[in-house]
Formats: sequence, C-alpha cells, structure tokens
Amino acid sequence: MADDPPARPEWVPAEGAEGFSSHVMKGVEGGHDGMPGSGSRGRQGRRPARRTRDIDVNALREGILCGNRTLLARAITVVESNHPEHQKKAQELLDGLMEHTGKSIRVGITGVPGAGKSSLIDALGSRLLEQEHKIAVLAVDPSSAVTRGSILGDKTRMEKLGRTDQAFIRPSPTGGCLGGVARKSRETLLLCEAFGFDVILLETVGVGQSEVTVRSMVDFFALVLIAGAGDELQGIKKGVIELADGILVNKADGENVQRARLAKAEYNRVLHFLQPATEGWKTKAQMVSAHTGDGLDDFWQRVRTFREETANSGVFQRRRREQNLDWMHAMLNEALRRRFLADENVQAHLKELSGKVAGGEMPPVRAVEALIREFA
Repeated sequence: MADDPPARPEWVPAEGAEGFSSHVMKGVEGGHDGMPGSGSRGRQGRRPARRTRDIDVNALREGILCGNRTLLARAITVVESNHPEHQKKAQELLDGLMEHTGKSIRVGITGVPGAGKSSLIDALGSRLLEQEHKIAVLAVDPSSAVTRGSILGDKTRMEKLGRTDQAFIRPSPTGGCLGGVARKSRETLLLCEAFGFDVILLETVGVGQSEVTVRSMVDFFALVLIAGAGDELQGIKKGVIELADGILVNKADGENVQRARLAKAEYNRVLHFLQPATEGWKTKAQMVSAHTGDGLDDFWQRVRTFREETANSGVFQRRRREQNLDWMHAMLNEALRRRFLADENVQAHLKELSGKVAGGEMPPVRAVEALIREFA
C-alpha cells in the first residue's frame, strides 16, 4: 500500500501540480490506535465492554442528608438507570434513607396539553418559596413510542424556580412504560424528601393512563383545565375528573375571566354528581391565573386544608399505607415478568409460539398457558 502511486481526482486540471493528488497511507500496526485486532472492535470482533462507574452509596446518602444538590442529581440518575447493578445500588441507597422520608406534602398536577401546567407550577412554586418552603418539581415527560426519546422541555418553562437553590426541577422520561413512571418517580420522590424538600410537585401530561399512575403516588391530585377548549366534555369522558381532589381553571385573566367563571360553574355542577376522589373531601373547581397569580394562594390554602382534614380523619395516613402496598405489588409484578421472560425454557419456546399466534395457528390464551407450563 505504501508503494501505491498518488491518486488524482477526475476534476484535477491537466496542468495541475502534484498538490492535487491524494495519498493513501498505511495504518498503524494492529488496527485502531495500535490496539490488537482489526479496526475498533479488536481481534475478537467485539466492542470493548463498557465499564460502569463505581457508585459510593454511603457518599450519596451522606450527600443527600447534608443538602448536596450535585449528589442528589447523581443519586436520581442511579435510580432512573435500568442497569442491574445500578438498580441494586439504588435499592441499597433507599434502604438507608427511608427513615428520612414521608414528611412532605405530595401534589400531583395534570391537565391537557396547553393548559399551562408548567407555568402554573412556576408561579405556584415561587409563591411557596416566599413562604419559606423548599420545592421539588418532578416533571414526567412521556417518551415517544417510535423513537423512545423525550423532549424534557418542562424545565425551560419554569424560569423563576430554575434560578433559585431552594427549588429543584427534575424532568424524567417514562421510557414508554407506565411501570417505569411508577418506579422511577416514586423513588425519586423519596430521595427528594430525604434531601429536605417539604413540597413535592409531580407534573404529568394528561394524555391517558399516566394520571392513574400519578394519582397512586400523591396526596392531593389537581386537574388543570382551560375554558372554551372543549375540556368540560373531554374531562368527563376520560374520567380524570373522578380522580381529582381539585380542579383549576387556568388562564382566568384578561378577556378570558368571564369564560373561566362559566367553566368553573359548569365543573362544580358536574362534580356535584360524582363521587369524591378522597373520602370525606368535597372536590371543587376554582379559577387561577399563572400569569397574574390570582387564585394561587386560595388553591394552596385548599391543599393545606385537605391535609389537615384528612390527617385528622385518618384518611391521609391510610392512603399513604395503601400507596406503599400498591408500590410493592407493582414492583412484584415487574420482577416476576422480568424473571419469567429471562427463563431459558420460556425463551426457547417464546419465538415459536409467537409465530403461531401471529399466523393465526394458535389462540393467544393457549400460547400463554404453554409458556407458563414451561416456566413452572
């Protein structure tokens, strides 16, 4: 190769000098960067194994309890990881922090796209900071079913909270799995409580079953809607109103005040016929404006009253206990599914049975029963 004559591209003029020529040089011995083998994959044709970063659980725990935001963010990254070793470390970390959790008020906020949830959280959080609360915002961003990617743009709409050390904003993707929302968001919530945040705001976009998942993780669940966008019927159809402890008619400012007032009255009329989401509590609709701040103090007073009344009746504590049990069962289902699909006998027959089901040769129920017998 070293003796090959210089190659001249076709576009070189006839009188062109040698500077127009291209030279091909022999590579270093042994392949890429002088390492053994051919190319970047090495002699065995495999990519070099990726080393996982060593995780010091004790350092993360002490950092969280001492208020180190960098270590909190690193711990959340470990919790959100799907790497088996990281999941093991995450559980070890949570075991050492459980006694420091459970002291916050957990508020879920959902609503249709464009209702102004992120702006509302930014305005509400700023008000709470003035009252010397410490705020953590967990924004659940649905992942694309096609690319598995997420925009994670909610933080950009929370400009005020993003500029203070008293607030912590963490957007997280679902990974296309609602179980992922439950596990990752629950564990992140616990880390934030151990850190010392006394108000946890959990935001999710109102597009389906994610509301049910978030409802099972929070104390107070708020539904954000806007007037004049067909939300009245849509909210009833989806059943989200039945999950809500409070309805916020946002953007009640300027020329939209009258429409917001009519929407509020309509929602309260509908709520009169629905069973409350929380025992002993009456769900109400109220007007708010993220732009002017009107109604935000009244809303937070409703949340405080909710906590006080449900704590006195025992409903608050009972819901927390039930949520912990639901969490355990959800994790049990996930662990069993993972172990089932990893079983050698199941893997040996899964492809064949899947082909028969896809081709219409076997009913899905029979295929499932056959796989369960293989697992047993």
